[in-house]
Amino acid sequence: MSVSRSYPIILPLLAALATSTSASAQTAESNASGAAQVAITMTSDNGGSCKLSATEAAAGPVTFTVTNQTATALTEVELLSGNRIIGEKENLAPGLPSVTFTVTLGGGSYDIYCPGADPQKTAFTVTGAAAKRAEGSVSELLDKGTADYSAYVNKTVDAMVVAVTKLDADITAGDLEAAKTDYAHARPFYERIESDVDGFVMDGFDATDNHGNLDYLIDMRASNEDPAVGWSGYHAIERDLFERGAITDDTKTTAHELLKNVKLLDQLAPSLEFWPEDLANGAADLLEEVQSTKISGEEEAYSHIDLADFAGNVEGAEQAFAYLEPGMAQIDPDLTKRVSDEFDKVRALLDGYRDNTVPGGYVLYTDALKASDKVTLSRAIQSLQEPLSRVAEKVATAG
Repeated sequence: MSVSRSYPIILPLLAALATSTSASAQTAESNASGAAQVAITMTSDNGGSCKLSATEAAAGPVTFTVTNQTATALTEVELLSGNRIIGEKENLAPGLPSVTFTVTLGGGSYDIYCPGADPQKTAFTVTGAAAKRAEGSVSELLDKGTADYSAYVNKTVDAMVVAVTKLDADITAGDLEAAKTDYAHARPFYERIESDVDGFVMDGFDATDNHGNLDYLIDMRASNEDPAVGWSGYHAIERDLFERGAITDDTKTTAHELLKNVKLLDQLAPSLEFWPEDLANGAADLLEEVQSTKISGEEEAYSHIDLADFAGNVEGAEQAFAYLEPGMAQIDPDLTKRVSDEFDKVRALLDGYRDNTVPGGYVLYTDALKASDKVTLSRAIQSLQEPLSRVAEKVATAG
């Protein structure tokens, strides 16, 4: 079985999906760095709409800035190439700050997909061919960083297979307490690299069909359950172990399915290819995950090991940035230092919550702790998000 992968450089498409289009195409303008700029605004018009400032751009780096103004029913925007998700932003609640992602696009036909909007898809056209990447010391440093980061992702997925294998074995044996500990040990591996794999779509499935979305099958939560697919993955196991306090035949089946999907992910990971902006976009996505599901306590609603997941997301984001850092230090040393300093502050804050007596290594994120500390945690991440959000465009346009 093979899958489509998000984030590599996009080859021209031979045909476009049937989509809704605007009456006339408007071409995106480039900023001083050379990246075309496209604004996507989500509003409550017609029950929910996604409006693009431009529906056409020249080939090369394109930065999409997404703002949810008033659309309470819309939470996600995806850039599609055929059935491939090549860029996305999730958890877009009204009133939150704008978020961006930068991708390098070759000429062809794409779609902006806003689930639940009217229309849900808007055609986006890229003209011409992307310029060849610049050569030189900065490019060489960035290329080395992406190659080394790919190896980091592979090692992390390898380790996750080991952890989930133990979880599956202890669930099969009916050992509830061992399984609870195994669960806490297995979760952070996925949190470190989830932004790299959330575009995997299995062959034979449309990108909008969760039956073939590997990230959904592994990491779905009760709050985003698709009734047509049902509940599986990590959090279905979490519910049984921590809320129900029982291992049933269904729990065992779910554990087997999780292991199967994690092993599939492990087979696919070596084929991953990255551009420098992919690392920066992924790091930003991981911090958005922290804000939307960890600090809120939504992620680990039954086990309450949200801070272990929080730390996993931060570690993954920091690793992605670290592999870009040698090149970024030449591109923009001041921004590089600021991002690095903010990572140091977040790590120091997290260290205050460590507790090695608790599976996962951090204190449980109880309602009381959330009430007292969520603002502090959120502000620390916000201070990191702003400078980090500027990195993708910097590396995409480095020359």
